[in-house]
Amino acid sequence: MRVIAGKFRSRKLNAPPGTETRPTSDRLRETLFNVVGPRVPDSVWLDLYAGTGAVGIEAISRGARQVYFVESEKKPARIIRENLKTLNIDEGSEVIERDVVQAVRLLDSQVVLCDFCFLDPPYGSHGAYEQVLGFISQSRLLNVQSIVIAEHDKHFDPGAKFGALERYRELKQGDAVLSFYRLAIAQPLT
Repeated sequence: MRVIAGKFRSRKLNAPPGTETRPTSDRLRETLFNVVGPRVPDSVWLDLYAGTGAVGIEAISRGARQVYFVESEKKPARIIRENLKTLNIDEGSEVIERDVVQAVRLLDSQVVLCDFCFLDPPYGSHGAYEQVLGFISQSRLLNVQSIVIAEHDKHFDPGAKFGALERYRELKQGDAVLSFYRLAIAQPLT
C-alpha cells in the first residue's frame, strides 16, 4: 500500500498484519481522489474507521489542511501514528482513539466543520452506516458544500437518504462501492 499522489507520492504505508483491517485499495483511493481532487487543498477531513489512515494521509499529501483520524482499535490506531511519524506529519492531523459515534459527537461539540467525511466501517457492520450517517446528517459537522463518502461492499446498500443527507453518486470498483452524499438543499417554493 502506498500514497498515490502529492507531497508523499509513492511512499509506502504500513498496515496491521492479518485480515481484521481492510485498507481502502490504492486503486479505489485513486478513483476517490480523481473525483474530489480539485477541492482537496486546504480542506478538513474526517477519516472515520480510519484503519491504516491511508485515505486521510492521501488527503494530507494532496494539500488537506486538517485530518481527524478516528479509529477505536489500538493496533490500527498505533499504525496510523507510525505512518504519520514515518512521513514526518506532525501538523494538520489528530488521531482520535475512540468509538466512531463518540468521536463524531465530540467533534460536533467542538464545532469542527469538515469539507469531507469518509467512512469505511467493517463490511459486516451494516448498522454502523445508519448510526453514523444518521448522526452526521443532523450534526453541525457539515455545511452545504460538504461531501460524505461511504465505502461499502457491492452486495450492501447503506441507503440513499439519511435525514438531510442524500446520495447523489455511486462509484463501483471490484467488490467495493463509494456512495457520495451531500446535504439536500431546500428547494424554493414555487
